[in-house]
Amino acid sequence: MAVRIHQITRDDPALLKALLATFGEAFEEMETYGRKQPGTVYLQKLLGSDYFIALAALKGSEVVGGLAAYELKKFEQERSEIYIYDLAVLEAHRREGIATALIQELTKLAVARGAYVIFVQADVGDDPAIALYSKLGRREDVLHFDMALDGVNDAVI
Repeated sequence: MAVRIHQITRDDPALLKALLATFGEAFEEMETYGRKQPGTVYLQKLLGSDYFIALAALKGSEVVGGLAAYELKKFEQERSEIYIYDLAVLEAHRREGIATALIQELTKLAVARGAYVIFVQADVGDDPAIALYSKLGRREDVLHFDMALDGVNDAVI
């Protein structure tokens, strides 16, 4: 069955919830993606914003992959960057070009928004992701730091 890449809009928060379940399964983090899912109104607001992009890879009505990205408006020039926050494909559907198709669709949206770059983080040891991103872009080695906020008890870092 062919894969269709679909941009999730404010009119379909249920599809974003299905994408959250897909992320939970693909990342083996069901607790993170399923325990405290936002409500419908929150998701509609997020999906209707000008800074959030959600794409679902569909086979029929099944969400087999997807990505969540944020547009970061720059202050030093009138341009923006797109950050891929999450990208996943269910294990049974990997090696079919779905992740590449998701990034290609995001690239079209980024160009339409006037972005000048898309960037993504890959964790050390995640060789499939590193191979994919190396094929599509230039590697830049950076350090990433999480800073806990005092008084935020259920922050998961």
